[in-house]
Amino acid sequence: MLRTLVFATSLALLLPAGAALAETPKAAPAHKPDLADRVAGTYKGDIISDARGSSKSGVTITVTRTGPNKVEIKSSHARFPTVTIPLEKAMDAILAASGPSVFLLDTVRSPDKLDLTIDDASWSGNRVAATPAKK
Repeated sequence: MLRTLVFATSLALLLPAGAALAETPKAAPAHKPDLADRVAGTYKGDIISDARGSSKSGVTITVTRTGPNKVEIKSSHARFPTVTIPLEKAMDAILAASGPSVFLLDTVRSPDKLDLTIDDASWSGNRVAATPAKK
């Protein structure tokens, strides 16, 4: 009887410790935040120049993180094809690291203003919503 009482008491004392150990750890971030996370979001603006057509107002651009320091650009206007752009930081700006497209976001002077040139068309606009990071 004494053995059963000691066993039951020991078990009761260990239950809270066991429950704490069995608790699932909080999910670690999927990745370390980078430049792509900083610029991801929805932007609204205008096509300000186009070598093959006229200017157009109210064009929405969606910037989505696709990998470390890499984003996909999609547009509500057919003039802009979907492109993937690698990013780099130079002083206070986030720029296209390579390729034929221009991507410019000044993180200090105008952190929500984005300028793009894709396929001989230039667009300029401001962030209206941030996009949550993909997991």
